[in-house]
Amino acid sequence: MDIHIIITGIIVGFAVSAPVGPVAVLCMQKTLSKGFFAGIAAGIGAATADMFYAVIAGFSLTFISDFLIGNQFYIRIIGGIILIGLGAKIVFTDTIKQMRRQKKEGNRFFTDFISSFAVTISNPITILAFIAIFSGIDIIGTNSSNFHISLLISSVFIGALSWWVFLVGSIFLFKKKVKLRHLWWINKITGILIILFAIFVILSVFIFDTDITTIINN
Repeated sequence: MDIHIIITGIIVGFAVSAPVGPVAVLCMQKTLSKGFFAGIAAGIGAATADMFYAVIAGFSLTFISDFLIGNQFYIRIIGGIILIGLGAKIVFTDTIKQMRRQKKEGNRFFTDFISSFAVTISNPITILAFIAIFSGIDIIGTNSSNFHISLLISSVFIGALSWWVFLVGSIFLFKKKVKLRHLWWINKITGILIILFAIFVILSVFIFDTDITTIINN
């Protein structure tokens, strides 16, 4: 039973993280511009955000999920503004100066962690994915022990992190083939994608006005 929960959690975490989006592009950019461990730090940030939502879904923390989804208007607006700032910083950062400063000061892995965590956590609807998946696989229920739920959530984190290690490792293998001009374009494209994602996050508040709390409760 425990092995089944572990395997299922790893698959869920891997599957939720695998779709290529702004977070994946950000991790690639961190890996190419700052190195393997910077990419891993960004991956851990994304996996931690996913685990946060998995905790809420797994333990049925209704008061937290209701707060996040009930206040998603403000969360998305604030999150979108922060992401626009992050994207703009990446776009306008001088690649050469960034590399020189990095060599002088060393990597700031906490910043890499926070940036990807912010991108991932900015969309509270992620909790719906975990609620739907956990309900669909029917692996935990009202009678499940806290241990088994914790085991599932831990396995989700491991699965998510496994994807980021795989992605970052794959990108790092090609790092030596990436020239400075390529890195310049990668930074610009990454920043623009994050800005576009942020704009979508903000606009989605006005476009998608469905009462998600009703969906969850049903």
